[in-house]
Amino acid sequence: MGKVHDRIDTKLAAWIGRQRLFFVGTAPAAGGHVNVSPKGPIESFRIVDERTVEYDDHVGSGAETIAHLRENGRICVMLCAFDGPPRIVRLHGRGEVLPADDVGEGVRGVIRVHVDRIADSCGYGVPLMEYAGDRTQRDAWLASKGADGLRAYVGEKNAASIDGLPAVPIE
Repeated sequence: MGKVHDRIDTKLAAWIGRQRLFFVGTAPAAGGHVNVSPKGPIESFRIVDERTVEYDDHVGSGAETIAHLRENGRICVMLCAFDGPPRIVRLHGRGEVLPADDVGEGVRGVIRVHVDRIADSCGYGVPLMEYAGDRTQRDAWLASKGADGLRAYVGEKNAASIDGLPAVPIE
């Protein structure tokens, strides 16, 4: 069944690289809303070393992950096998936000996770699903906004979390 790993070895790294999406869970220190976000594409996820991962934080409708990390740093990245043998991997750790130079390019920055616990579990409850393709709406939305529109959007929608915690500073 479940196993705790001491590092992300090449076999686990290869499995991670085959997954189509991942989920990120964060929460404010006291009260407030717990947040779980689907993330992708997996190409934006990188294994920096055996205990560090990072991913590009794309401009989106909320900025809970950034706000929670700025407040307390706690994060869990979860990956599930939706095809092949069942498996769930959770990467628990402390996250930091490396801000982008310009959110007008569609990325707010990089979320880097210093992993302190790597665990897998059976994944028997995860359904088998077939990959049908990538959605095109995000690219069309980015193009329709343009760089100036994205900067304005981030300033309006991503400056604070739903609980009022500071998130993406716009200068």
